[in-house]
Parts: sequence; structure tokens; C-alpha cells
Amino acid sequence: MQWALFDDLASESVNRILGAARRIRLSRGDVLFHEGDHAETVYLVESGKVAVRISTPEGALVTVALLGPGSAVGELALIGDDEHRTATVQAVEPVVALALRRREFAELRRQHPSVTEFLIKSLAATVRRLDAQLVEAFHLPAEVRIRRRLHALAQVYDRGSPVIVVDLTQEELAQLAGTTRPTLNRVLREEERRGTLRLGRGRIVILNRAQLASDP
Repeated sequence: MQWALFDDLASESVNRILGAARRIRLSRGDVLFHEGDHAETVYLVESGKVAVRISTPEGALVTVALLGPGSAVGELALIGDDEHRTATVQAVEPVVALALRRREFAELRRQHPSVTEFLIKSLAATVRRLDAQLVEAFHLPAEVRIRRRLHALAQVYDRGSPVIVVDLTQEELAQLAGTTRPTLNRVLREEERRGTLRLGRGRIVILNRAQLASDP
């Protein structure tokens, strides 16, 4: 596959990174790592999708991101000496990922300093995503956040068909949008009346992605 994270790297550096990684496979529901685990491996999602979840003060797990092919997760494992996972990452469908340990990456950096660009680009992408979510949370109404999350999820779940099936529950979508179930349900019903989506059990079927991005 094409890795956007490697766009600025020479093919030799890309091959060295991929050559140092090992391929792992996860079934739906498998946990890649738990919040609080010792961190020593970064994972590059080759296929499938993973949910990033953090604990609330009440002890519940809240979904804060959904990452698909081409994404990196757990990048902080490559820096520092005593890092621990800040989130739980779980496969929401069968996943193939490349695992790169800190030890191997440190040796790559020593021999080929240019591979550091991969780490910088990966961390920058994470910071941009978190910054955007923070701005949305403070400055956009819940209705707009919900529609933006739906549009973003359509991109993640797009398999080339005009109809896009998003296999997430309404609870998970509400968490991603940072809103309540009643607010989410109201917006989804409005969008269903507009003809942009259809609601199913444990899934949302997006019928008109372009219209979904427009104001109702």
C-alpha cells in the first residue's frame, strides 16, 4: 500500500523501516495494547481499522479516534525511556499491522538519520488531529461536530462504493463527536429525513457523502 507517512522519505529509507518491522494480525475485538502498558512498539495499520479509547475519571472507556490503513499508532513508544500507553487501542475489524520496536528503530536512526523524518511526520499528524478536535470541541456546536465526524468516517470506511457502511454504534459515534446520545440521535434522524444516510442496527449507512458535508 501507499504510506502517506513515508512521502518525504527516500525509497531506501522506507524499505529499511518496513524491513525492520514484523507483520501481525488481529481479529475483531483484539486489543493491540492497553492504557498504562509499557510502550516499546509503534504499529503501522496496513489494513483494517482500530479504535483509540481512553479512560474517564469514572472508569469508562471512551472512543476518541478511529484509524484506518496508512495510520500509525503508539508513536510515543519510539521516544523516551519510560513511556507508558496513554490509550487503549482495539481492532474494530480484522487488522493487519506492521510492528516496529523502539530498539530496531533506534538502530535505524543511528545508521540512517533520515528515517527520523517518519517519526516527526507521524507525531505531527497526531498533533494536528488532536488540535482540530480541541478547536471543534470549544467552538463548534454538537450538530456540526456530528456531521463532520460522519463525513470523516465516510472517508475511513470508503471502499469505492457509492454507499458506505460505517460499522459503529451510536454510542461510539457520540463519543467521537463529544456529544450525548439524544443529540446524536436527533441529528441522525434529521440526516435520515434528508436522505444522506440510513440507520441500521450497530451501523450507519451513508447514502450521500457530498450532501452530508453541506448545511441542512
